[in-house]
Amino acid sequence: MENSQKYLDPKMLARLEGLQLRARLIVEGYVSGVHRSPFHGFSIEFAEHREYAPGDDLRHLDWKVFGRTDKYYLKQFEEETNLVCYLLLDTSESMLYKSEAAAMSKLEYAQCATAALAYLILQQQDSVGLATFDDELRALIRAASSPSHIKQLVHVMETTTARRKTNVGPIFHDLAERLKKRGIVVIFSDLFDDVEQIMAGLKHFRHRRHEVILMHVLDPAELDFPFRQTTLFRGLEQLPEVIAEPRALRKAYLEEFGRFVRRIKHGCRMHQIDYVQMRTDQSLDVVLSSYLASRM
Repeated sequence: MENSQKYLDPKMLARLEGLQLRARLIVEGYVSGVHRSPFHGFSIEFAEHREYAPGDDLRHLDWKVFGRTDKYYLKQFEEETNLVCYLLLDTSESMLYKSEAAAMSKLEYAQCATAALAYLILQQQDSVGLATFDDELRALIRAASSPSHIKQLVHVMETTTARRKTNVGPIFHDLAERLKKRGIVVIFSDLFDDVEQIMAGLKHFRHRRHEVILMHVLDPAELDFPFRQTTLFRGLEQLPEVIAEPRALRKAYLEEFGRFVRRIKHGCRMHQIDYVQMRTDQSLDVVLSSYLASRM
């Protein structure tokens, strides 16, 4: 256990080369032991018989049992994982932010989490796809279940450059129409965009009968605003630099940021979307394992 905790330390992960290795270490630590199938889908595995009732689908009648007993029985099937999962990764410039309290930028943290979930899903022999986006859809990798598929997903993430603005709402609408097979949509983003447009896009996924999990990736400095001295705040996503006295701004900033997070959470509750806040100063394996355990 001590060795697994050592290799799951975010500072250690940040020094490791390759998201595929990070994914394996994270998943084979806590997450893989949580449950064989944290996501439940549909099944083709036989469970038991029950007597026929008028209106039942005749395709499930067991004719061998009828031949032996002269009675009509239907085959019933138990639930088993048959999952398609779509991982959506925000690669806009604001995701590059990293404060002193965090071992990784928001993008690196989200990449590790995305790779870890992809690895876990493929280990379960389920299908996983990937989309990266900023103000446009940058890559869309079809869902597949081959173990080697992780290499393609990791390659796309590792070669991604973050230098554009965010335009979340239209991207979600576009993807909701493209992702034809119903599945689980997991989004990794800081969501720095118009909340109404974000929620409209998320609602579109739900309208298409996808289950949606929103992983809200935030740096601790964005949540706590720990700055004390006069600070030069560098603008991301084409915003200007500003020199400011943080103590004069702190109360107003925390109120506004808190309002932003509450609106996102409220919208998720309204549309039956799972909301998970991911602070980049938290151990990633603990965040993922806690959430997957809660789904059981």
